This record gives sequence, structure tokens and C-alpha cells, in this order.
Amino acid sequence: MSAHQLSDLIRFARHNSPFYRALYAHLPPDVGRLTDLPVVDQEKFWAANTLHDNGVLTGPLAEATVYKTGGTTGAPKFSVYTRDEWRTFVTAFGQGLVDTGLRPGHRVADLFYAGELYASFLFVLDSLAHAPVDNVRLPVGGAAPLESTARTLRDFDAQVVTGTSTTLCRLAEHVVAQGGRLDAVELLLFGGEALFEDQRRLLSVAFPNAEARSVGYASVDAGLLGRPVPGPDARVHRAFTPYSVVEILDDTTGEPITEPGRPGRVVVTSLFRRLMPVIRYPAGDRAEWTGTGVGHFRILGRAEEGVRVGPVALYSQDAQDAVAKADTAGRIVGMQLVVRRWDGRDGLVLRLATAPGDDDPAALEPLADAVLGELGAARPLYGESLRAGFVHPMSVQWARHRDLVVNPRSGKLVRVLDERPTA
Repeated sequence: MSAHQLSDLIRFARHNSPFYRALYAHLPPDVGRLTDLPVVDQEKFWAANTLHDNGVLTGPLAEATVYKTGGTTGAPKFSVYTRDEWRTFVTAFGQGLVDTGLRPGHRVADLFYAGELYASFLFVLDSLAHAPVDNVRLPVGGAAPLESTARTLRDFDAQVVTGTSTTLCRLAEHVVAQGGRLDAVELLLFGGEALFEDQRRLLSVAFPNAEARSVGYASVDAGLLGRPVPGPDARVHRAFTPYSVVEILDDTTGEPITEPGRPGRVVVTSLFRRLMPVIRYPAGDRAEWTGTGVGHFRILGRAEEGVRVGPVALYSQDAQDAVAKADTAGRIVGMQLVVRRWDGRDGLVLRLATAPGDDDPAALEPLADAVLGELGAARPLYGESLRAGFVHPMSVQWARHRDLVVNPRSGKLVRVLDERPTA
């Protein structure tokens, strides 16, 4: 990143965007360093980024594509790209696909979701079309029936399948339930959500010759975030230099973190988006520098992926860690936290999915006890709150992967379900 490039973007945003003009009003006119700028407040950003009388855009909405985004709060909002910005976006991301293992002639099935202004399906399809290696694109979509999807993969001997982790697991469960497998698939490229070890076990049964890797790290609101880094850890990425700048900021002080292994929140600056500037924008994730290469960082999960059960704060990662410790035989292939309220108290239900054929409640009971024991040990406040009468006991609900609730538009697994009444 050149200082001139960043300074020019800051000047342009201050001059043309009412939101950034107000945000930077207290700064000197010649400011040109990221660390001199405040981090964008998500709530204020989206309050200004409205469909009418927009305060974020630097010009009229006259030439652009509009996409819907959940931002980092889950409520759909809108993000815009000019044709030149979109071309830059998909070309840079397409270059990163080579790092995932995409090779000339690969037949790639796109199982991301399309329609209703969502971007992921078109984004991946366009990125494949702009990749530096020839490939055959199969635009299947995430909403297609599993039976026809599996048939398409077989008919075309698809070698690469890309989609959300949840979509890939649902397809795998269907294939296994039918007593089959897809041997031609070499790569499973997941995106939009993390892929956990329990899910990898299910994928390995349906796709025995495939390696699961990150398709890349990006979002329609934040833009380009991370290019995959080849290696055993699919969470490791590197910044899309020179198109964007990734910072990891201390949770308490907000200062940039420079040393490896210290977690913080991800903030991104896009150097090619000018219609809707993204400058020091929180991506909604946590990460840490790895120290293994220039700009290499490891994604640690969503910053807000948790819930409070009574007085107890719980995170999806807490439950994942408990499952990993308790399930030494690898029987659990998916998980969801469900919070309910009855008789005036909150209660936590762990919805755990097993593979087809592994559904004997009596045989699963010791595993349920082990998972609850590990989670209780990790969060002792839950046991204390239970004894004090503040919460109900934790419980396990066994399910199939297809029973886990997903976002109907994006196909992503909803890792935390809050089913408590709001009125």
C-alpha cells in the first residue's frame, strides 16, 4: 500500500461522503495514516447507509450492483459495487483460488446461494471466471435438491465443490445415507463460515479423496479480507495486498496488534472501493497474526457468536472445544446451541448431530454426559447458577445434520439459536 493511495482515498471519502466527512471532522486536513483514523462504528455506519438519502455513498446510485448483507449483526442491509469495483473484487479473489489448489481444467460445482440480492453464488462464479487458470463452472446453487446436486456431480465428474460448510455437510449426509460416495471430488472449498473437525469427519466419508480448504476470506460488506495460505491450517490467510489492508486491534485499547498469537478483532480498509468507502471497518471476526509469513493471520471465529444464558456467557467455540475433548471416537458431525426459557429461567440445549445409522439413544447417552461434563468444566459459572436456581440444567438433543437450522438465504448454519420469547 502506498501512502499516496491511502491519502487519496481518505481525501476522497472526506470530500464526497457525508458520513466520513462527519467522522473525520476533528482530524487535520492532511491526515494520511490508518492509525490516525477512528474505527467505524457499525451501528452509525448502517444508520447512515440507507436506501434513500444515503450518507455513506460518495455519489448517486447511478451505476452499481446492489447486494444484501447481514453485516455483523444479522439484520440484512445493502452494499453496492460499481462494475469496475466488482471486477477488481472477483479478479483478486479469483487469483487466490489457485492457492486453494484450483488447477487447469478442474470442473467446479458452485453450491453457494443465489437470489434475493445475495452475492455469494455470483461472487464465486465470477471469481472462477476471472481465475488465472482455465476451469469448467457448474452453477448448481445451494437451494437445488440434494438428489439432483449429487447426480450433477456424478454426471460431470466434478472435481471441486464449493459452498458453505453447512451445505457441504448436508450434501455429504445425503450421499452417505444413500450408501454412496463421490470419489471424483478432490477439493471441498468452504466459505462464509468455519469448518470444524466434526464436520470434516462427515465430509471424509462422502468425499474420501477430497481435501477441505478455505475458498478465501471475504464478505460483501467488508470486501476482500484474506487470501488462502496453503498448508494444514485452513484458518490461515494473508491480506489481499495491494487491494486491502487488514488490521488486528486489541479488544480493550483498540491499538493495532503486531505480535503473533495475540487475539484481537479484524478491521479492514478497502483500497479499491470508492462509491461505498470501507475504511477501518470491523469485519465481525477475531484473528491473530501467525508469524509464519508476511501478513499471515489465523481466523479465530465470529466476534459475536455467543449468547448469555441467565448470568452465564457462552460461546459456540466453548461447545466445540467440549465436543472435541469428549468425542474421541468422532461420532458427532454437527452442533448447534439452542437457548430456551421456561418456568422463569433460561436453559441451554446442545443440539448434536450424528452420522446416519448412529442414532441409538442408549448408546449415545454416555457421550452426551461426557460433552456436558466438559462444557460444565469449561464454564463452572453455569453449575453455580444452576445450584442457585438461576438456570435449568444443560441438556443434549440428538439430531441429524439436516435437522440443524440454517439461514434460509445464505445456507449458513445458525450456530446459536435464541428461542426465548421476546414479549
